[in-house]
Amino acid sequence: QVQLVESGGGLVQPGGSLRLSCAASGFTFSGYAMHWYRQAPGKERDMVAFMSSSGGTADYADAVKGRFTISRDNAKTTVYLQMNSLKPEDTAVYYCSAQSSRSTYWGQGTLVTVSS
Repeated sequence: QVQLVESGGGLVQPGGSLRLSCAASGFTFSGYAMHWYRQAPGKERDMVAFMSSSGGTADYADAVKGRFTISRDNAKTTVYLQMNSLKPEDTAVYYCSAQSSRSTYWGQGTLVTVSS
């Protein structure tokens, strides 16, 4: 059974930091590129960060470049998103996704609220 379980969301003040985690199971984690997406209320789901299956390549949406960092631990089958200098516009439900040429899996999401 494939599972992607996000954690680490919550309420944080502007300028603060959070670290999201996504624990994967039920598939060959090292064979999948990992993504973080987010969806704000009333908006579409947008990609935030990407990391290749080996961890050698990462890419980010322009809105988060320089503030967010994606990483993965293939031994722990977990992907992380370190979010610094958070802004109110970062408020959204954050989802992790595992993607290969044949399959795409999604987590259930974790809510991040940036507010004073």
